Amino acid sequence: MKRDTTILQRALWMVCVLGALLGGTASLAAGPAAAEQAQRQQSQPLNNAPVWREVRSGEQHVTNIKGVDTGVLIQSGGQTWRTLRNGPITLYGGIALCAMVVLLAVFFRLRGPIMLSGEKTGRMIERFSTLERTAHWSMAISFCVLAASGLVMLFGKHVLLPVFGYTLFSVVAVVCKNVHNFVGPLFIMSVLVFIVLFVRDNVWRSIDALWIRKAGGLLSGEHVPSYRFNFGEKTWFWLGVVGLSMLVGVSGLVLNFPNFGQGRFVMQGASIIHVTGALVVMTLSLAHIYIGSIGMEGALDGMKTGQVDEAWAKEHHELWYDEALQSRPAETHAGSMPAPARV
Repeated sequence: MKRDTTILQRALWMVCVLGALLGGTASLAAGPAAAEQAQRQQSQPLNNAPVWREVRSGEQHVTNIKGVDTGVLIQSGGQTWRTLRNGPITLYGGIALCAMVVLLAVFFRLRGPIMLSGEKTGRMIERFSTLERTAHWSMAISFCVLAASGLVMLFGKHVLLPVFGYTLFSVVAVVCKNVHNFVGPLFIMSVLVFIVLFVRDNVWRSIDALWIRKAGGLLSGEHVPSYRFNFGEKTWFWLGVVGLSMLVGVSGLVLNFPNFGQGRFVMQGASIIHVTGALVVMTLSLAHIYIGSIGMEGALDGMKTGQVDEAWAKEHHELWYDEALQSRPAETHAGSMPAPARV
């Protein structure tokens, strides 16, 4: 009796499912799967593999609802996307972020901040204009907002949900999603302005080979001469700002505005690119933030006030300092600082 009831339930369920499929997708009824299914029912009742192979093929069928991908009843790529995002991307991305934090903490513990080899002169030189600092801080602040909200959306269910509970976490997640969507375009605009302002000073110059050979003096303490930006800063500009930030920004626009005809496959691909690129650029940005704040004495002054001490300019960007000195009025040259001692 129990077996007969189970068979009856399965039969009723299949009738409902097939009725919904055939009602919305006329092409299935007329397709080769229908004939194969009829034959299968004779030899293997309730075996509906031909129909489901057709449904899961990812091909467009006929539907009463018009729109992109509406004729695709089941798109298997969605499960692939979910497996990648919630599996290796979340796992290895989280490991990379934590590893960078630990690495920088160990480096700071062993090396300490990079200090000036001599005394400050008290004489200041302009390193960044107001426009340049505005572009930088607009990009930096929007980046931090996007990073924080993105981390909540990606890791929140593993870290915050057990603490907040479902109700509070759902509110936090919705707020983060909307903030993320609106701040994203502002970040892209800031990046574009930043690129225009700084691209000229980030082109390759022969002195960069010396910086590479001596690894910027990070381990030895030696100060390698450079122009306005050294090779490490140029690498961050081209890789982190131009490359990864624009990749994340463009893929974010694809996700932000799905009303331009993107199919599910395009949206899923953009999501994977967006999350992966964001995790990489956030991980690398930790090193940039470290060296620009507690990792180097005087580095943050340039972005806070636009001015740096001449001793700092001479020690870290000697060639740029020499050029700036030449552009000063002649009467100020006599008061310029002596060359600091080399480590």
